[in-house]
Amino acid sequence: MGTSLLLPIIDLSSPEKISTAQLIRQACLEHGFFYVKNHGISEELVERVFKESKGFFNLPLEEKMALLRRDLLGYTPLYAEKLDSSLSSIGDSKESFYFGSLEGVLAQHYPNQWPSEGLLPSWRQTMECYYKNVLSVGGKLLGLIALALDLDEDFFEKVGALNDPAAVVRLLRYPGEVISSDVETYGASAHSDYGMVTLLLTDGVPGLQVCRDKSKQPHIWEDVPAIKGAFIVNIGDMMERWTNGLFRSTLHRVMPVGKERYSVALSFPFFLIPIQIANVLGKLKEKFL
Repeated sequence: MGTSLLLPIIDLSSPEKISTAQLIRQACLEHGFFYVKNHGISEELVERVFKESKGFFNLPLEEKMALLRRDLLGYTPLYAEKLDSSLSSIGDSKESFYFGSLEGVLAQHYPNQWPSEGLLPSWRQTMECYYKNVLSVGGKLLGLIALALDLDEDFFEKVGALNDPAAVVRLLRYPGEVISSDVETYGASAHSDYGMVTLLLTDGVPGLQVCRDKSKQPHIWEDVPAIKGAFIVNIGDMMERWTNGLFRSTLHRVMPVGKERYSVALSFPFFLIPIQIANVLGKLKEKFL
């Protein structure tokens, strides 16, 4: 592993919204990554999410394949994805399960797939509870990001960006052992996220790395260690484009470390209908474009 990157730590419980927003602004200008602590999601719920996630990934492959991903939601097996398509290696060494909206138009058109209650009786209840809680955290964070952009705190809410948000939770498992290959294998090859913002929790096993300057060759990679109880937050491509490159969507990857690794990520939100995009861009045009 490389050198560790010291990222800013944002206290979401702080009553000083303006100073907190200023810290977020600086983090988004310099790194595109930061930590969020005191977010209000209980340690007990987080532990349940990781326990249920492990329970799913430990199921026989045929049970997981019965929930094979469709319309972005469901199970993706090991090596089925490769986030950096320029690589000659096999797919990324990870398996995943995606679920999204619980209600509204999107939930009707893109229903979630859930494991059988006979196999995992508490799974759906736990994941739905986490989804609602982390969605609330994401809403608060977007309010602070709006302030960091010198906008009204409720900017994203007013333009409709939070109406029926297509936020997706990704449960991820990286195996400790990877297939032997002549080329380097990645847990998640180099990529940037395509949404507005991503909130990530890990089980503490290292592996996440960021490259702060994606235009510089060769890339310089720095480790992002986990902080117990804190989210690792990163800006996505959509936010970078909306701010005309002011806030950075940073290249990152996950390296195998010889130990099984679990994480759970919320992309918030990664899809808006055209009228919502028009509303957001119309409001941001004078400021950033």
